[in-house]
Amino acid sequence: MKGRSYVKKPTNTEKKLVRVVPDTSSVIHGKLTQLAENGELDGAEVIIPEIVMGELQGQASHGKETGFLGLEEIKKLREIAEKRNIKVSFVGERPSYDDIMLAKSGRIDALIQDEAKKQRATLLTCDLPQALAAEAEGAEVRYHESYERAKKTKLEDLLTPDTMSLHLKEGTIPMAKRGKPGAFKLVKIRDTVMTTEELESLEKEIMDSARYEEESFMEFGERGASVVQLRNIRIAIARPPFSDGLEITAVRPIAKLTLDEYKLSDKLKERLSGQAEGILIAGPPGSGKSTFAASMAEFYLAQGNVVKTMESPRDLQVPPEITQFAPLGGSFAKTADILLLVRPDYTVFDEIRKTSDFGVFADMRMAGIGMIGVVHATQPIDAVQRFIGRIELGIIPHVVDTIVFIKAGRVDKVYRLALTVRVPQGMMEADLARPIVEVMDFETGKMEYEIYTYGEQTVVIPALEGKKTGVRKLAEDQIRDAIRRFDSRATVEVVSDNKAIIKVANDVMPIIIGKEGKNIRKLEEELGLSIDVEPQVGNLGKEVQFETGEKGASIALFFNKHMSGSQASIYIEKEYLFTATVGRKGDIRVGKDSDIGHQLIRALAGKREIKAFV
Repeated sequence: MKGRSYVKKPTNTEKKLVRVVPDTSSVIHGKLTQLAENGELDGAEVIIPEIVMGELQGQASHGKETGFLGLEEIKKLREIAEKRNIKVSFVGERPSYDDIMLAKSGRIDALIQDEAKKQRATLLTCDLPQALAAEAEGAEVRYHESYERAKKTKLEDLLTPDTMSLHLKEGTIPMAKRGKPGAFKLVKIRDTVMTTEELESLEKEIMDSARYEEESFMEFGERGASVVQLRNIRIAIARPPFSDGLEITAVRPIAKLTLDEYKLSDKLKERLSGQAEGILIAGPPGSGKSTFAASMAEFYLAQGNVVKTMESPRDLQVPPEITQFAPLGGSFAKTADILLLVRPDYTVFDEIRKTSDFGVFADMRMAGIGMIGVVHATQPIDAVQRFIGRIELGIIPHVVDTIVFIKAGRVDKVYRLALTVRVPQGMMEADLARPIVEVMDFETGKMEYEIYTYGEQTVVIPALEGKKTGVRKLAEDQIRDAIRRFDSRATVEVVSDNKAIIKVANDVMPIIIGKEGKNIRKLEEELGLSIDVEPQVGNLGKEVQFETGEKGASIALFFNKHMSGSQASIYIEKEYLFTATVGRKGDIRVGKDSDIGHQLIRALAGKREIKAFV
């Protein structure tokens, strides 16, 4: 037994076995049938206690694979016994409820020992404590090691250095994916089909390795399906009735990279190291998501952070300083409760599948823990859509601020998420403003999608930037019709879904704007757009001098009195601001609280040049 080398094991005698009482361990591990096949039980009597049968049946009833294996071994023994003159008998009574409840404390083992002494038979066991206890009481014992460690398993013999996964099924040609993420081929391992016997032998070797090999364990086991982590190999086993035949699939990482090897931009490195704390790593199966997640974990560890992982199965290749957690009692919510007490700086969640997983991810992120989640997605935007309906829309940017899409083992796309309140693209009325999640290309800053609620639906709409939609064209036509009576040659451009620019003849500008902006304000209300009025000619005349000052709630521009009644166009440096008529007292007044007033105040405070043309 691993870690028990100081214990002296029972000495097996070479005495021929005449009467044998096997315990549960010797049946499950196949030692009883092995002795029968080797001829060591020829002419002997195998006495199987009913308590062993009851324990095996109980395990099988609870979906444990050991129970099914043990019952198959008993069936196999009876077939061998008919050919090799072996007598098989069943004695005793089935275990009671109390016996089963006390099994872990050694009750059933003690009853099997008593049966061996009563039958004056040799106890056959693969359980070292059982063998030592029976030997101490003077009983005859034949002890066998439950597992003989091989230098290399049969499964590992099938794995070449470039093999990503093995696909083995009874009655079919064994196949393997070879290459690297994004550039692999499905190839035949051999030209003959896999037999059921081959796969059963391979399955037994895998199960034994999971129990006794270092860094190996069974991650999941139910009737018809098992998942085993054999060092860095993840193995999924499916059997009837869950599948239509025995199938073994083995997957392993073939590359281990550092974050520097992904050749990320300095801008992205800076975000990952200091700003992004809700990161989703997305991509199709086999694209290299988990490899990138492991690189991220090591990156944060190297920065002096406490890093943990949540995985099922636990197959990320990370340093021993990073503890890997499985679902506690089958629930990641319980695992999260423990991690919230541990308070790691960053946690890698590989992989987020169920609705409850998304809730756990959000809860941990909102608690202040940096989260790196791994999700399956065909397109980068799909990663965000996986959260829609599972958590509140307005919370999504606080939970996920960065999406890294992996394709063919490299970073293909990076998105940044932000929350804003405005009118969605394609809508005009100001009262349609609502919270919107903007999905932007991280490198360019260009918005590519917007997400918002429409009625009872949450919609994901591609950005319309740079495209003149039917809605925009309609708005242009409406504005052009409205100003045609003032200037038939006016030009109109709708620059966004809530803003338009019109350019008219210089002498028409004051009429369109109206006194104190009355006319243009009315037009804005009718169309549901903000409208800027600009002159078609960039210069309205001769530049003149003026002074600025304050008059109550207004900013005043003071001109020479003989300019009274003239049209003055005001510029901030080369940028046109507005046109107005010089009043009878030789001044133009602009309200401080207006948009133009704010621009004038900023220009004056920043000592920018203000020009006037009359």
